Amino acid sequence: MYMIKAVLVLDNDGERLISKYFDNDRFPTVKEQKSFETKLFEKTSKDQDSEIVLLDDLTILYKSNVDLFFYIIGDHTENELILSSLLTAFYDSVNTVLSKNVEKRCLLNNLHSILLIVDELVDDGIIMDIDSASIMQKIGCGPSVSAFGSLQDGTIGEQTVAQVFQQAKEFKWGSILK
Repeated sequence: MYMIKAVLVLDNDGERLISKYFDNDRFPTVKEQKSFETKLFEKTSKDQDSEIVLLDDLTILYKSNVDLFFYIIGDHTENELILSSLLTAFYDSVNTVLSKNVEKRCLLNNLHSILLIVDELVDDGIIMDIDSASIMQKIGCGPSVSAFGSLQDGTIGEQTVAQVFQQAKEFKWGSILK
């Protein structure tokens, strides 16, 4: 059941943006994690035609886009199709949250949502969901009816905090004046 060893997102310099490790025996310290990430980036940044690599008895599926590398890491005995489905769900969910603008700056601006996606995908190394639409619904990015009575597409990042407060004030005053 504990299929996933780690979920990573590295930038085009090999620096960690997101990392969630689930195997404390294999990666007990940050030093060992960083060492592994360095080896992984060296191996995958050169060969961008491939989507799968074996490293240190681990099966690693990855996808690169503009200035980001997305990784799903499992044991060497894990089914590559399942890992691929998880990677696809992860990437598609991130793509949706970032409005198809998958790059480092946008990812960092929406880091909270991306971390929620990782939490919905994998919990303690167990795959929880591989359907990007379901994940979007769970993190609040699916279609929903707002408190203000309008249908919203739920895209994260469309409104600033000030805009939300302004809408709340208008809603409150509109209710009182009626």
